[in-house]
Amino acid sequence: MTSSSSKAREGPLPGGSRSASPYARFIPREELQGFAAWAPESLVGDTPGAGPATPGADPSTLPADAEARLVEARAAGYREGYRDGLVALDEAKRAHEARVSAHAADLLRSVDEGLQALEVQLAEAMVDTAVALARQVLRTELACRPELVGRVAAEAVSTVLASARRIELHLHPQDLPLVAGSSCDIEAIEARGTRVVADPSISRGGCRVESDLGRVDARIEARWTLAAAALGVALPWLDPADLP
Repeated sequence: MTSSSSKAREGPLPGGSRSASPYARFIPREELQGFAAWAPESLVGDTPGAGPATPGADPSTLPADAEARLVEARAAGYREGYRDGLVALDEAKRAHEARVSAHAADLLRSVDEGLQALEVQLAEAMVDTAVALARQVLRTELACRPELVGRVAAEAVSTVLASARRIELHLHPQDLPLVAGSSCDIEAIEARGTRVVADPSISRGGCRVESDLGRVDARIEARWTLAAAALGVALPWLDPADLP
């Protein structure tokens, strides 16, 4: 057994002492022969069937077919990478073009809507200006030619149905002599048996005809309101500052 043989090799201790030395388990160096220091890389050579370790293979030492396959693999990888890069670039370009087109479309739509709104505002402003100018021209015309009230009165009376029996023509007091001074107009008015009434509530230049069959409002305010409404403008004949 191992313990017996170890004790046999140890032999009797000097001086007849039986106490065991801690170094009695080691073999003395002078008794060893043919040994060498152990190194980890020695395991590679000791592995059964394993040859000596070889460094990385040098491409120059590869066989011709292996080198050709390596070159072809590199070329194929380059071609695939180049192709994938072109595809990604094309997709990025299309996405960028789509974003730019959408942004341009939104910008054009916004500009078009702004122009349309501006056109509407300009048209409304032009109509308002034209109506205000027409009102001023009409006022000036009535002031310069007040005798026109006779024509207005004659036209208003002529619109009354012929079957009407009671006809009254309401005029501003200052317009009475103007109507009476117009021979043709006063003849047309008197031919219908019209009674002329001075009415301070009627503005100068207009009149109102009343009969048993209805009323004809030929006041200048009413006629102007209808004309302005036809143009889509709510501009009164009299300004608020002109009202008493």
